[in-house]
Amino acid sequence: MTDPASPPADPPPPPVNLSALLSEALSKSDVCWIRTPTWTRAVWHAYDREAVLIVTGPGEQSLPALPDEVELILRSKDAGSRLLRTTAKAVVLPPEHPMWPAAAAALAAERLNATDDQLTRWRESATIYVLHPYGLPIERPGEYAVAPAAEAVHPAAATTSGWRPRHLGGRARG
Repeated sequence: MTDPASPPADPPPPPVNLSALLSEALSKSDVCWIRTPTWTRAVWHAYDREAVLIVTGPGEQSLPALPDEVELILRSKDAGSRLLRTTAKAVVLPPEHPMWPAAAAALAAERLNATDDQLTRWRESATIYVLHPYGLPIERPGEYAVAPAAEAVHPAAATTSGWRPRHLGGRARG
C-alpha cells in the first residue's frame, strides 16, 4: 500500500537499446574520442561490422600506441554533445591479415583528401586498429557522470605565444 497523500514516484526511464544506440552513434559521426589512462584524443574513424576502425601513422592522424583496452566517447551528431561512453578492446590489424584489405577499404572510403598511394602507404608505414566495444556502457543517455567531462587543453609546440597575426588586432607590442 502507498500513502495516498505522497506524490507518485517518477516512472523509470524507458529501456535503451544500447547496441542500436552504439551502432547509430558510430555510423552517423565520423569523429569519436579515445581515452586511455594517460591521454584523450579525438580521432576520425570508420565503422564496419560492429567494429571501430582507426588508422594512424605518417600522413595520418598521429596517435601513440593504443593499450589493449580503451574508452570510446561517442557524440550525438545532432546535438554535438556526449552520447555514450563505453569500453573497447583495441587490436592491431597487421597488413598480412585476411581482414586488412576490407578494413583499409572501409577507412579509405571515410578518408578525406585521399591520395592515390594511400593503401600502399598504409600497408608500409601505418597501423590499423580495430576497436571492439564490449560490456555495459560507462555512460549512456539518462546516466551521465555528475562531474563535467571537459578536458583541459594543453598548449602544443604550434601554439602562438608571441607575435599575433595582423588580422587578429595587430602585432603584440614589446
